[in-house]
Amino acid sequence: MGARWTVARVLALAPDAGSARAARGLAHPRTWSDLGSTSSLVWGKCQGSARAPYQVTVDLTEPSFRCTCPSRKFPCKHGLALLLMWAAGDGSVAEDTGPADWVAPATPRKEPTKPDPEAQARRLAERESLMSAGLDDFELWLHDLVRQGLATARRQPPGFWDTAAARLVDAQLPGLADRVRTAGADIHARADWAQHLLGELGRWYLAVRAWRRRAELDEAALGDLRTVLGWARRRDEIGDRVTDRWWVVGLSQEEDERLLSQRTWLHGERTGETVVLLDFAAAGQALKVAHVLGSVVDGEIARYPGGSPRRALLTGDEHKITPGSGLPHATDVRTALAQAARWLAGNPWLRRIPLALAGMTVVPGEPPLLVDASGTALTLAPDTDVWQLLALTGGHPAPVFGEWIDERLHPLSVQAGDRLVAL
Repeated sequence: MGARWTVARVLALAPDAGSARAARGLAHPRTWSDLGSTSSLVWGKCQGSARAPYQVTVDLTEPSFRCTCPSRKFPCKHGLALLLMWAAGDGSVAEDTGPADWVAPATPRKEPTKPDPEAQARRLAERESLMSAGLDDFELWLHDLVRQGLATARRQPPGFWDTAAARLVDAQLPGLADRVRTAGADIHARADWAQHLLGELGRWYLAVRAWRRRAELDEAALGDLRTVLGWARRRDEIGDRVTDRWWVVGLSQEEDERLLSQRTWLHGERTGETVVLLDFAAAGQALKVAHVLGSVVDGEIARYPGGSPRRALLTGDEHKITPGSGLPHATDVRTALAQAARWLAGNPWLRRIPLALAGMTVVPGEPPLLVDASGTALTLAPDTDVWQLLALTGGHPAPVFGEWIDERLHPLSVQAGDRLVAL
């Protein structure tokens, strides 16, 4: 058998948080039958709402998913649940068995020890063809939306956006589908909905045009495009490694009844690079790597293809961890926004931009502000606990680290004395 996957690797393939939660609920042998696996294939039948159980197959080499359920999501919750059971390694999914007759021909066949390059190329061509057709359809939808006007778009029911997103999922474009769903909700929740929607439409159209010219893109631009479209990377494609002393400068956790996710922002002492780690765990369980705010991790990371700030993985099982002191790369607001502008110029689909700010004073009000020594201000996000910030800083200037999202700062940590405190 090949190396067994981790839960985090499986959940990273989920098209959205809802699919990850649903997969967790299905990852129990009591609803499954005919479970089995080989070095490159996992299969099983899941009893759903239909009379006949759904037939689920996962090819680990791509990975690619096949399921007879009617879900428009890719991968669906059944494929993710099957992988979660296989990843658990508790014996519920039998190993080194011959594929069931509904998975492959009944004639015994020997599993190839290496992926078939021709089969991989064929699957790649099929996926790209499906994505291209989906983006052609999406471009027509965008033209119609703009032609009818933004005011008309705002009057559309939720089903209008959900239907467009479902077609994108069918075309294996789950990342773009998630953005369409989110925009459908944002236009009813934001005062600046027209400006926000127009910006999103422009970014979506740019993704369509970039896909058609993907052969001309460099590796970083292609990596960013794949991220916005939702085409996940295999672990063996993440090979850009660098060693440094990585300062843990910001943590952001999101939790619901079934899933805990965390973004960890690291800053390289030698390289000056800022990267983000993504970790997942079942609700109620600890994260595999519990990163400590303010600590310094001495070790190697592997960076995903794309522009800065890049997603990364810590490599190896053991890392030297020492306490750090403060926020090492804090700057004034103008310098930080200039860096943000350079990042956005390289990746216009960037949603979260890390900002490390020096000497920031909290100014309560409507809206609340952070102001640097020169008087340059940033607007704080509406859900910011301003009074906690004031209590930690005593009203005095202090370094602050946060995520710049939609022209609002979401503070994640503040320096109190010589240590970072989570917000």
